[in-house]
Amino acid sequence: MAIQKTISPVDGSVYVERELADPARVEAALERAVAAQRAWRETSLAERARLCSKMVDAFVARRDELALELTWQMGRPIAVAGGEIGGFEDRARTMIAMAEEALAPIRLADKPGFTRYISREPLGVSFIVAPWNFPFMTAVNAVVPAIMAGNAVILKHSAQTPLCAERFQQAFDEAGLPEGVFQHLHLSHDAAEAVIGDSRIAHVSFTGSVAGGAMVERNAAGRFIATGLELGGKDPAYIRADVNLGEAVPGVMDGAFFNSGQSCCGIERIYVHESIFDDFVERAVAWVRQLRLGNPTDPEITLGPLVRPAAADFVRGQVEEAVAAGAKAWIDPGDYPLSRPGSAYLAPQVLTDVDHSMRVMSEESFGPVVGIMPVASDDEAVRLMNDSNFGLTAAVFTRDLAAGEALAARLEAGTVFTNRCDYLDPELAWTGVKQSGRGCSLSRIGYETLTRPKSFHLKHA
Repeated sequence: MAIQKTISPVDGSVYVERELADPARVEAALERAVAAQRAWRETSLAERARLCSKMVDAFVARRDELALELTWQMGRPIAVAGGEIGGFEDRARTMIAMAEEALAPIRLADKPGFTRYISREPLGVSFIVAPWNFPFMTAVNAVVPAIMAGNAVILKHSAQTPLCAERFQQAFDEAGLPEGVFQHLHLSHDAAEAVIGDSRIAHVSFTGSVAGGAMVERNAAGRFIATGLELGGKDPAYIRADVNLGEAVPGVMDGAFFNSGQSCCGIERIYVHESIFDDFVERAVAWVRQLRLGNPTDPEITLGPLVRPAAADFVRGQVEEAVAAGAKAWIDPGDYPLSRPGSAYLAPQVLTDVDHSMRVMSEESFGPVVGIMPVASDDEAVRLMNDSNFGLTAAVFTRDLAAGEALAARLEAGTVFTNRCDYLDPELAWTGVKQSGRGCSLSRIGYETLTRPKSFHLKHA
């Protein structure tokens, strides 16, 4: 019997232990999913919406309990952990509300003697692999629309956040969802790969690393199934000379340091017009210095640990390499006693005198560090922002909205912002370019990835 252990980054203790599913249990889950989906696809959209809405009701009723579990599993400060439950609710209810319009048949113009339309058919069984950094919101992006579209779902959550999968199950069970329409499995990496390769899986949604996305593609190869891959980023922001720094600095810095920088769409590179560079850096450093690093179960703490010591040491390595190559570090790690090698706790850091030859400016950090570079023009900013293997989001801060929109159109990213960042609107398509992945979740377009078109060409007798 293989056991999965979740080590809490809060204190290094074993917080959760779960038995991994053996091949017999996986086989049973797949069989149940296939059988349940045959009946579920015939269930009316109104009934699907009713049951999914009841699930959301049951889920959000446990807000405080879920927030505390989240803090212990992945380290987010309890002061803000409950916000993810609100984000879960917003995304779920938005996708439920738009399902009728998104899944409605496409009716074509009248043609004498014929009836013609295109329906949206469910794919079958969707296998959803969810990450630990925003474990409820990333999973709900795929889970609720997949079920609303008539699919069955098997959810494999990160080994760091296994309780999140169980809380989905609990809420769906309380809502009365038919057995087998939603299931969760705690799986080893090998077992997850086997599920992806199983002929009964018709769709895979994966959020995680580039290497993980490549794994999904390898195991799904040759079966021509739909895959949605959200693989992270090195997201940039540009601060134009015309901004109100009093608004831009807290906006972009929160986008860089929220969740200890562990956000796929967090800001990891900042480009500032040279005319305001020194003022911006001074304000940015002051903003970071007011962060309080410590035990995230303390309501006064604003910066928690990274998910594990190895993740913190990875970021330490990026920072040390950059400083050795000439970067200036503005924050003294000695001011943060908990931040030491081998610990999940990591002092925040702001770097200047950086360039794209440094890993901290080219390789995903996923931690509380940001590099800031001066630029002389909009064109230079766009060139540097696009100089990346990733393209999830990008942000422009400016008072000139027309100029900001024009710059956003030139950026190679799935979502572009002006005057905000590190945010997801469920009515907009969530997608990336380059190594940030492929496919789309949320919005009406997200439903297209969870269904297949079926054309009806009916000649009248």
